[in-house]
Amino acid sequence: MWPVLQIALDLHQLSRTMVIAQEAVEGGADWIEVGTPLIKSEGAEAIRALRKAFPGKKIVADTKTMDVGGFEVEIMSKAGADVITILGLADDGTIEEGVMTARKYGSEVMLDLINVPDKVARAKQAEAMGVAYICLHMGIDEQMKGEEPPIEVLKRIVAETSLPVAVAGGITAETAGEYVEAGASIVIVGGGIIKTGDIVGSARSVKNAITGKEVSVTLSKKYGEDELFEAFSMVSTCNISDAFHKQGVMFGLTPHIKDGERMVGRALTVQTANGDWAKPVEAIDRAKPGDVIVIDVGGAPVAVWGELASWSARMMGVNGVVIDGAVRDLDDIRAMGFPAFSRSVAPCAGEPKGYGGIGIEIKVGGQMVRTGDWIIGDESGIVVVPKEKAVEVANRAIDVHERENRTREEIKRGSTLSKVNELAKWEPVK
Repeated sequence: MWPVLQIALDLHQLSRTMVIAQEAVEGGADWIEVGTPLIKSEGAEAIRALRKAFPGKKIVADTKTMDVGGFEVEIMSKAGADVITILGLADDGTIEEGVMTARKYGSEVMLDLINVPDKVARAKQAEAMGVAYICLHMGIDEQMKGEEPPIEVLKRIVAETSLPVAVAGGITAETAGEYVEAGASIVIVGGGIIKTGDIVGSARSVKNAITGKEVSVTLSKKYGEDELFEAFSMVSTCNISDAFHKQGVMFGLTPHIKDGERMVGRALTVQTANGDWAKPVEAIDRAKPGDVIVIDVGGAPVAVWGELASWSARMMGVNGVVIDGAVRDLDDIRAMGFPAFSRSVAPCAGEPKGYGGIGIEIKVGGQMVRTGDWIIGDESGIVVVPKEKAVEVANRAIDVHERENRTREEIKRGSTLSKVNELAKWEPVK
């Protein structure tokens, strides 16, 4: 029977879940997981609904139980679950009670090793306690930080226990085959399927991957430090703002770019005085290809940047300029397609006096910016992402973008944004 594909239904609206589950099964999903968010929002009714809709499929209740194992296993089993998850961090008594209760109701326990320090040792202990499956789970928050998949740990668990091992966390059609080769029996995929417009096709791609067929899919890929330019180029400033909880947005600056144009790069910071264009121009010579020059003029009205500076920057491989002050020669800059953002536009420039500095911390559009931070700009505005948070923010922004793709597909099928999100149902009750 191995390997099997388990679809993780990590949504909170049951109506959406039923449609996605049906399409995932059509695409080849073998086991159906009622995800933790769905259990928390809809309760045991979600188990009952999916049990009724899919009588021939194994239903997994991802309760992530931490206490009262017997009680929670009983609830889920009576509702129709075949497998119930208990956390490996739980007390041994919780696991043992869960296992004994599962035996009474004809269900099984899967132990989730998320955040367990010694995963191999805990897997061996769990086998001795009678659990049916081990789940090697990399949590979403771990994935967003770009941590490496635990392939070597998987191999050790497979070698040192006799239990079927499930793997979960950021798995895509592109990577699923690697886990099967390393010994996984159950491949759990959530976002790599449920965030797509084509659920059937995505599920089929993962199913093909775990059965050894070659596929190439980038959905739900997690990006590392060396891939940040690619990652930030895939998303909008709106996606980044949503993912970063509205942090990093520069206010009061206007984009001077062509339709659809996007600016991505690391900041090279400049501080100067009203009309003093010496340091901004000198910064061009220090810039590395792919940099964005970010200039703090304190909002002053006399221009410190124009067409010739833009041509110089372009020839040095600079990706754009952000000015908390004035720019001039705007028609020429637009015509050459050099991304520029400024607080104002003025025809007058000052003199190159040389005040200020390059590479120092500055404040632009209300945000602190350091050299090396990431700057992303498009027609909606500009966002700065601190360099130490860039990997996590980029991956979370891509997740926002992919989830919007699924919402858009449901709207095109005849729903509305309010209906998809069940806004009236989920408004705060206070």
